[in-house]
Amino acid sequence: MLGTRIRTSLGAVALLLVAATAACGTTAPVTSIGQDPPALKVGADIPYVPFAFGDGPDYKGMDMDLVREIGRRLGRRVEIQKTPFDTIVRDVAQGRFDMIAASMVITEERKKVVDFSLPYFNSDQSIMVKKGSLITDAAGLTDKRIGVVLGGTGEKWAKANVASVDLRTYDLVDDAFKGLAAGQLDAVINDFPSSKFAERSYPTLEVAATIQTGEYYGLAFKQGSPLRKEVDQALREMKADGTFERIYREWFQTAPPANLLS
Repeated sequence: MLGTRIRTSLGAVALLLVAATAACGTTAPVTSIGQDPPALKVGADIPYVPFAFGDGPDYKGMDMDLVREIGRRLGRRVEIQKTPFDTIVRDVAQGRFDMIAASMVITEERKKVVDFSLPYFNSDQSIMVKKGSLITDAAGLTDKRIGVVLGGTGEKWAKANVASVDLRTYDLVDDAFKGLAAGQLDAVINDFPSSKFAERSYPTLEVAATIQTGEYYGLAFKQGSPLRKEVDQALREMKADGTFERIYREWFQTAPPANLLS
């Protein structure tokens, strides 16, 4: 996630904008007769259960199922590139891959650097603690050791809403969970779905509270990329024909909220 970590120079940004503008004239991969279209290269923060995890190239998770179905509809083979979350926006802006599928929250700040697809998941935060902890809500986080993903929404929320906190950042949320289980942290603030799913792997941990944000996950693209419109169309079709709901149910055992299908 981006947070405030935007390091691209003004010169590089100008070159990227020129390249993106030139690319806007096409809406589909250009190939010679008899050639396969280029692979759809997708940057992903792995592991991030239940959205992206496992061993490559056959990564599992909702994000992975989603982009593979999108690739199928676009006639392009999907190639997943494992990438740290704190550099993933910079990498797509520099053309390392075509798209980001990393449970990324759509924010106005990030829209200054990348373009987003239609939303595909409601994003709430959560407070994960060890079972038996006295922390039961956000008020209990003051002066505690809190783990967050570097550059993530949890880090931003903690800085804005907890008056005094010992904030510790991690590249991978799984490392924060391990630190919590080992007693090195008092709580982890993280996206609710992955924290809830992690209870299966960490029997000593539990989600103590959720934090409603009114935010959504979206797939992200280099600004001006024509791929965004193609992906949005694929998402609309998937939501209309039931494919999106099937993928959602597979990972969360419930129907997606109505606002995601509209």
